[in-house]
Amino acid sequence: MKSLFFVARLVLAWFFVLLFAAIVISNSPLFRHHSTGGLWVLLVFLALLMVATGAISHLRRVRLIAGHLDEDTLGNRQRRRVEVPFEAGEAFDLVEAAIRELPRTEEIEAARDSLQIRAKVQRPLPYGNSPLERLNPSTWFGHLRNQIYATVTPGDGTGSVTLICEPEASAWSDWFRVDDATNLENAEAITRAITRRVAERRRQEQQRAQRSESEKERTVARLNLLHAQVEPHFLYNTLASAQYLTRSDPALADQMLGHLIHYLRHSLPLTDDALSTLGEELERTRAYLEIMKLRMGSRLSLQLEVPDALRLLPLPPMMLQTLAENAIKHGLEPKPGGGTVWIIARRDADTVAITVADNGRGFSDATAGTGIGLKNVRERLRLIYGASASLSVVSNVPEGVASTITVPAQSAASKEATP
Repeated sequence: MKSLFFVARLVLAWFFVLLFAAIVISNSPLFRHHSTGGLWVLLVFLALLMVATGAISHLRRVRLIAGHLDEDTLGNRQRRRVEVPFEAGEAFDLVEAAIRELPRTEEIEAARDSLQIRAKVQRPLPYGNSPLERLNPSTWFGHLRNQIYATVTPGDGTGSVTLICEPEASAWSDWFRVDDATNLENAEAITRAITRRVAERRRQEQQRAQRSESEKERTVARLNLLHAQVEPHFLYNTLASAQYLTRSDPALADQMLGHLIHYLRHSLPLTDDALSTLGEELERTRAYLEIMKLRMGSRLSLQLEVPDALRLLPLPPMMLQTLAENAIKHGLEPKPGGGTVWIIARRDADTVAITVADNGRGFSDATAGTGIGLKNVRERLRLIYGASASLSVVSNVPEGVASTITVPAQSAASKEATP
């Protein structure tokens, strides 16, 4: 019914216009004395036939493009409202790019401050040029262009796009002309382009999120591997020493196992992806050094200078013990008279420096800061803190080595698994 009404409306509009024109021309002095009534009837009939044919072609194209016929799709003027889930400036850039990519677009005017875009579009000839088209009254006024008007309305982190596609002619012309669904085609094309670009942006965001998640998983795996390379080393040596002492000195073995239990009490509750605290790491390291004192006797002494205010400082597990192990293994054990291990913590503005120093043999027989333990410490600091943390290993005056970890003072929210 809508299709029939649409065709009838166009035909009737042209019928009255052509009838009026025929009456005026036939009553003019030039044709008043000539019998041209039959000719005018024929011409009017042919013109109305071409109008009806053009209207039916328009209906067919609308059905092909939209898949259905209704008042919105049949009109020469199309309006769309598209919600874009981006900030208004991004939405404007997206819409402008979609309009510029439309075929035959010209005279584009983009006003970013007012979030408006205007453009002219050459109207294609869907069925090409035909000699009979000259009999169609709708082509007597020339081949009009289409035009596009788009405006973006800012929202709360979003942009609402209002799109208007219409002929380059006043609204009254819609009673006499059809656009062969070209404005419908333009509106659908721009809407598809906007939807495609939004979907592409979402895919890129998902891919970045997946890459970030994959990188985080790889970082956690690397941290777990680095942690695993350090902790068993001490456990195996301690258990081997305790096994030996059970045969030679059971009381000393019992004391060593007591320190080992104290050490494990400060180790096992932690998860591999969580930060410990300086206080917890100090207790763990002290338990380690107490075990080493049982092995080294009077050759090893310990001095601590850690303010209570810094004991809650977040610190990756096993780092402090790694430095203490390095001091014992490379500095004090090879030295005949042994020596002292100092653990000192100081805050300086926004950083905290934690130093493990010894007065052992120094760099002469040591690894000069290139051992696997120190490499692991540096790598873990880089993965956890980036460039805001560091490890320095220098000579201790007058003898020995001083290893210093510097970390941000305000890092309570940090997680060891953060890349």
